[in-house]
Amino acid sequence: MTQPESLSQLLNGRRAAIDATVPAAGFVVGWAAGGQSIWAGAAVAVGFAIAVSIWRLRRGEKPRAVLIGLLGVCVAALIALRTGRAEDFFLLQLLSNAASALAWAVSIVIRLPLLGLVVGGVLGQRTRWRRDPALLRSYGLASWVWVLQYVVRVAIFLPLYAAGQVVALGVARVALTWPLVAACLAVSWWVIRRTLPPGHPGLRHPVTAEEPVAADGQ
Repeated sequence: MTQPESLSQLLNGRRAAIDATVPAAGFVVGWAAGGQSIWAGAAVAVGFAIAVSIWRLRRGEKPRAVLIGLLGVCVAALIALRTGRAEDFFLLQLLSNAASALAWAVSIVIRLPLLGLVVGGVLGQRTRWRRDPALLRSYGLASWVWVLQYVVRVAIFLPLYAAGQVVALGVARVALTWPLVAACLAVSWWVIRRTLPPGHPGLRHPVTAEEPVAADGQ
C-alpha cells in the first residue's frame, strides 16, 4: 500500500495539542502566581487563548474553527468564576472527554466510525470511503484506539478533579494532550496499515465494489 501521509500529517495533531494545552497551562500559572486567584487564572487563560487564536488566523485557518476554540476557553473560565472552584476550569474538558468516548464508541457500533468521517472530511471524500468494506473495517478498528484515549483521560482527570488538585489537573492536561494524541495517531495509523489488505491504494483512494483491490505485483 502506497501511503505517503500519516494520520498525524493529515489531521495536524500537533497544532490541536497546542490549542488545548496553552490556555490550560496559562490558567494554572495565573492561578498560582495570583495567590490562587481564579480571576487571575481566567485572565491569563483567555489572554493565551486570544494569542493562539491570532496565531491560527495568521496561518490561514478558518475563523469558525478558531472562534470555537476561543469560546471553549471562555466558557471554561466562566464556569470556574461562577462556581468559585478553580478545578471547575477543567470540568468542560472532563465532560467533553466522557462524551467523546461515548460518541466514538457508538459511531463504531453503527458502522459510521468517526475516524473515517474526520479523515474523509479532510480528504474531501465525504462518506465515499464507506463503500469500501476494507477501509470501513479498518477505520472501525482504529477508532477503538481513540475511544481508549478518551477513557484514559477520564480515568485520570476524574479523581484529580474530585480531589480539587488544580496544578495536577493542569499537568495532566498537558501530559495527556500532545503525547497521548501523538501515541493515538501513531497506533491508529498502525492499525489501519495492518488491517487494510495487500495492494489497497490507501486512504485517498477508497475501493468500491466495481474497483477490486489489485493483488501484490499487479
